[in-house]
Formats: sequence, structure tokens, C-alpha cells
Amino acid sequence: MSDVRGVAVTGRQQKRVRGGSRVRSAVLWDALRAVLDRIAPEAGRSEVVDVGGGTGGFAVPLAELGHRVTVVDANPDALAALERRAAESGVTVRAVQGDAVDLPDLLGPDAADLVLCHSVLEYVDDPGAAMAAMAGTVRPGGSVSVLVAGQIAAALHRALAGHFDDARRVLTGTSGRWGEGDRMPRRFTRETLSALVRGSGLRVAELHGVRIFADLVPSGMLDGDAGSADAMIALESVAAVHPVLRDLATQLHLVADKPAE
Repeated sequence: MSDVRGVAVTGRQQKRVRGGSRVRSAVLWDALRAVLDRIAPEAGRSEVVDVGGGTGGFAVPLAELGHRVTVVDANPDALAALERRAAESGVTVRAVQGDAVDLPDLLGPDAADLVLCHSVLEYVDDPGAAMAAMAGTVRPGGSVSVLVAGQIAAALHRALAGHFDDARRVLTGTSGRWGEGDRMPRRFTRETLSALVRGSGLRVAELHGVRIFADLVPSGMLDGDAGSADAMIALESVAAVHPVLRDLATQLHLVADKPAE
């Protein structure tokens, strides 16, 4: 049974993300704003469902922009933290306890203009079933934003750290893991992620690389100098859509569209 809780409070706290954190999220936020402008350009307010949205890192800022946001997460502690975060920011966020595969039962069909699925498909038991559930939840003409860990980047980072056997295992294993100590259950390439999305009946609209160069330089280089952070954001924005460099990103971001009826 779902646990549905409304969060309605007053007041607003604006928090600006700086330095390395701002750099690592800039490409993703730019892409989300573009999607929202495209799918609901006149109304200005969209129905957004954040699957596995946890404590509201995306949900609360989107609610601050005026969108109606529902977070679906299996962890009740994360939903409690979401409520506190929303209260501090003075926005309303709907919290629903459940798993990705339960979306049709929890929310019904065509319930969202935009579904977010960020850092979730790596951990679910059946990524195909989760994608199918999201495809059923988004309305015709709407979009699904999928963010996953990149397999090629993991190999690159293990090699740069001197773990060459690990890097080879990342590239040759179907799950993209480097060994028993790897805490990531699976990683994706552009091809495997695109195939998963198409298998759910959605159309691949955009693919971005997130954190291509930002994870290869010391954080202090970005945190201590606003000019360097701005320059890195400009570089990441160009590299995000480069047909070669985007595959090297720590995270792959795919926007999938549901054909209009």
C-alpha cells in the first residue's frame, strides 16, 4: 500500500550551489529546463514524477520553479527527509512510498508530463520492467529523463588509478562492474541504455554526457575559483553533446519521448 503524504508549508529558502557541485550538475539542469520548456511551453507548470527521488535534490528545486512534483521512493526515511527539505524551502511536494515498477498502480497511466529516473536503473532488479512502468506513467507527448552510471568512464577512472585489471573487467563484463568490491550493481553504455529505452516503446530524443572533465580534475580547482568553475561548465556543456566525448562521461543522461497519440 502506498504512503502518500502532502507537504504544504510557507516561506522559501534559496540555496545556491557553488564550485564543484555546480559544475557537476550544470549540464543536467540545463537539459531538464530545456525539456520542461518544450513539453509545457504555455502552461509553465508541469506534472513531474521523480522516481527514486529520495530527499528531494531535484524535486525541491523543481517545485521552487512552480512545477507540481511527486517523489516515489521505497525508503520512508528518505521521504521524511524530503518533507523536511521541502518545508525549509517553502514548497509543496507529494511523497509516495513505492518502487519504480509499481508506478502504474501508485499513480495511474499518463500521470506525468516528465518522469525523472536518476541513478535508479543501476540498482533495480529489472531495469526493463522499471522502464516499462515509467513509459506507462508519462503522458503521450511527455518525456522521461534517465541518468545512469557510465561504463566506459568507470574503466577510464580505474585505469587512471592504476587498477588496470579492474578497468579491463569493467569493459568486458556485461554489467560493467570491476569486481566483488564494486558497489555499483550495473553500469550502462550509450548503446545499452538506448536499447533499454526503445524496448519500452519510447523514442531516444537526446543524449548527454554528464561529468566528463569535472571528475578528472581536483575539486579544489573548481571550488576555489569562480572563473575556473564557469570555464569548466562551458567546457562540459560543449563536451556533453560531442559524439565521442559524451561516451566518456561518468554519467549518461538520456531524454526519451513518448510519441503523441
